[in-house]
Amino acid sequence: MQVRTGTEENIRCQCQRTIDRRILERCFIPYYQQKKRFQGQWHIQERILFPGYVFLIAENLEPLMENLKHVIGMTRIIGTGETIVPLTDQEVELLIRMGGDKEQLVRLSQGIIQGDQVHIISGPLQGMEGAIRKIDRHKRIAVLSLDMFGRTVDMKVGLEIIEKNKEKNTEACLQEM
Repeated sequence: MQVRTGTEENIRCQCQRTIDRRILERCFIPYYQQKKRFQGQWHIQERILFPGYVFLIAENLEPLMENLKHVIGMTRIIGTGETIVPLTDQEVELLIRMGGDKEQLVRLSQGIIQGDQVHIISGPLQGMEGAIRKIDRHKRIAVLSLDMFGRTVDMKVGLEIIEKNKEKNTEACLQEM
């Protein structure tokens, strides 16, 4: 469901408190880790992966919709008209692959840049290099462009570039000469 940015935790707690567990299986907010430097040291912070969204897991949507009317601050349920559009299997698979089934925390990835290509050597971004649209080395984040919620969304995740080589690789440079 869509909520006002900054109220995600409040809405999540409200849903867990007011909606019966037989109706709402689980309510969560996916987070990602990011490295930040302050007070002269590096710290790992957790930030909301999709600001303005709270995820709900439920089997029967009718009673869920009825209960959500009592949640203060909910903007809207993602869908078309009155019909809720659930996440696709690919979207669910992506969320589980990136953040785990229960904890929903996208851990920090590490990568190297060779020439103009990035190679992820550890973390949940392994194998997703093609989805990376932009890397901000200073903020230690990667912006991925993914199809979610029926549209293309930009998703920020933590990425630390531990090495950067200007040459593509030695063999390729020799062949170009």
